Amino acid sequence: MAAEEAAEASLARLSPEQRQPGREDGDEEKPEGGSETAALNGMVVSGKVENNNLDVKVTGSELETEEKGTEEESTRESDSNILDVSSDYPREKHISIQRHLADLEKLADLKEDERKPCPLCPEEKFKACYSHKLHRHLQNLHWKVSVEFEGYRMCICHLPCRPVKPNLVGDQTFSKMGAHYHCIICSATITRRTDMIGHINRHVNKGETESRFITVPAPKASHEVLKESATDVQVLPNYSTPQKTDSYFNPKMKLNRQLIFCALAVLAEERKPIECLDAFGATGIMGLQWAKHLRSSVKVTINDCNENSVTMIQENCHLNKMKVKLNTKEEDDEAMGDGEENTDTIEVTKMDANVIMHLRSFDFIHLDPFGTSVNYLDSAFRNVRNLGIVSLTSTDISSLYAKAQHVALRHYGCNIVRTEYYKELAARIVIAAVTRAAARCNKGIEVLLAVALEHFVLVVVRVLRGPSPADDSAKKIRYLIHCQWCEERIFQKEGNMVEENPYQQLPCDCHGSMPGKTAVVLGPLWSGALFNTGFLRRMLFEAVQYGLDEAQPLLKTLACEAECTTSKHFSTHSPYDENKQEECGVYIKTPNTSAESHLVHGKRKSDEVIRNAAKRQKSENSAEHPAFYYNIHRHSIKGMNMPKLNRFLCYLSEAGYRVSRTHFDPMGVRTNAPLAQFKTILMKYSTPTYTGGQAEGPLHLAEDLQAGEQVQAAADGKAEDAEFLEDDPSGVAATMFTKDYPTHCAAD
Repeated sequence: MAAEEAAEASLARLSPEQRQPGREDGDEEKPEGGSETAALNGMVVSGKVENNNLDVKVTGSELETEEKGTEEESTRESDSNILDVSSDYPREKHISIQRHLADLEKLADLKEDERKPCPLCPEEKFKACYSHKLHRHLQNLHWKVSVEFEGYRMCICHLPCRPVKPNLVGDQTFSKMGAHYHCIICSATITRRTDMIGHINRHVNKGETESRFITVPAPKASHEVLKESATDVQVLPNYSTPQKTDSYFNPKMKLNRQLIFCALAVLAEERKPIECLDAFGATGIMGLQWAKHLRSSVKVTINDCNENSVTMIQENCHLNKMKVKLNTKEEDDEAMGDGEENTDTIEVTKMDANVIMHLRSFDFIHLDPFGTSVNYLDSAFRNVRNLGIVSLTSTDISSLYAKAQHVALRHYGCNIVRTEYYKELAARIVIAAVTRAAARCNKGIEVLLAVALEHFVLVVVRVLRGPSPADDSAKKIRYLIHCQWCEERIFQKEGNMVEENPYQQLPCDCHGSMPGKTAVVLGPLWSGALFNTGFLRRMLFEAVQYGLDEAQPLLKTLACEAECTTSKHFSTHSPYDENKQEECGVYIKTPNTSAESHLVHGKRKSDEVIRNAAKRQKSENSAEHPAFYYNIHRHSIKGMNMPKLNRFLCYLSEAGYRVSRTHFDPMGVRTNAPLAQFKTILMKYSTPTYTGGQAEGPLHLAEDLQAGEQVQAAADGKAEDAEFLEDDPSGVAATMFTKDYPTHCAAD
């Protein structure tokens, strides 16, 4: 009787839907129909009901004793007890999911003088023991192998709480259940830890990060407020790690943001107002700086495809007392400051960057995706206005700096190797990709600025509409012949004819004196100029006007590099300054006239303007800075002390060559001198290093005049240290690069 009562009580908790459909209470059970299953508090009922280790056979005659009132009550009770994996209503979390180890120990109710069983293991697997042994068991067997998610630990569970699959007969029986984990999101049970981690990652990728269990909400982390260039911005925790946050903010890119702001400020002086787009807003710091400093000169649009980032951008706009225009509807609340209404409005959009650039036209577009930006170039040049500016920041330096050459071939279609001028090579790779994208839209480009530093490659170009500028820009994409022995390099000649011996184009004779193949073909690359002197001078003026201290030394170095002159000969106010500030179709002025510069609007220009622009472009091409640079440490002579860098620049200049330093390399020299002459002058003014009994050598200079010049050069080098450190654009002292590039002995 006790067994029958237990069976009836267990069956009473089953709902009518869990019984066989279409069956009356008094019908006999059909053996061929199988047995119905129901999950009862994590257990399976299949003709047999297991309760407290008691198996009872349930027959059809015993089911007739149930009353209708009991069935209704059991229906309500079963709805609250049965665990449905696909349900969305909140429920209590499993006991194996805890925040701290102490919470898991509280379940065992540890006491020193009593034996307690493990709450996550059956008694036949782990018998009751004292507190010290149970503590080690919980820590080593359950807590150390747990899976962490949002502050919770999903510990391994050994309880028989997972049903097994039906066997061949059709019955379901309980078997020994192995170790498993309970998912905190969907309550699924998974046996292996690696599978559990992958299961949680799939939930995260789908956006299912909210637990369905009834949990105490964790305290909301307060947003940290950072300030840059008089602009406040809220950031999330782990804001500098893009894998851990939606709104990425990198403080190391401050110099990059200042350079882009200076370029936009120069464009704002040419025409007002201009529509500018920050296609990847993240926290919105860049667009906020544009709107806060340039005011009514710009109409700023900040875009991001992530909803959390859009929310953060709106909060940062209110933090800086800016009105927000979202989805063409201005918000009702308006920011007030200093008793006056601030009419500055920033438009915030939530869409893909390619979509918004296809739908709307802009005067200034900045692309700063995470990694390469080649996927957005076609959309950027599709609707950008004539004489507008497109700037892009590429952070995939592993591929651009020849550390992942196969990725550079895949993204940019370029073959590259690691060279001494790898940073300038990276800038020319990006410009070549920009040129091809612009040419597909019947647009040409003029490179205004190209910067390659430790973390990024920044390229700023001006857009010139028309097939003729597109053809002229496309012709500047060439291949580069690079000698791997002496680091000599030269662009291939124009034309489609195949040469019998391409090595003849190289100035060096390494192919004739060295066995095997000594040169490689790199590219295609941009072979034109990397800088526009007039634009850089105006950027420097804007940097001084807005107090951008970090950008001023770099812009001064870039202006010297564009003119290929040293800082001593660089003058901010030169008599030829106005002519240098002319650019394609923007400021048109002949060298012989003294009228004020005027701005040319529209797509077409007059014949006189075109002729003047052609004359100016021809004169500028003759004074274009030389391509690439030489590293003085790479070409130093073994056993000789080379002169100081600034003194060596003077020696090259006295020899009649154009020379300047470069921001790409703190020990680099940009000059039009051939490599052989570069090494000759370097060896001439190098002093021998005497060690031990060394009395003579092939590099010893016997003439008294040359020895006197060397001693004087060594003495003057000490006085150049302060100036060298001051002019260093990257803020890094003279660094030896012999670690990356082996030192070769030069053959005179």
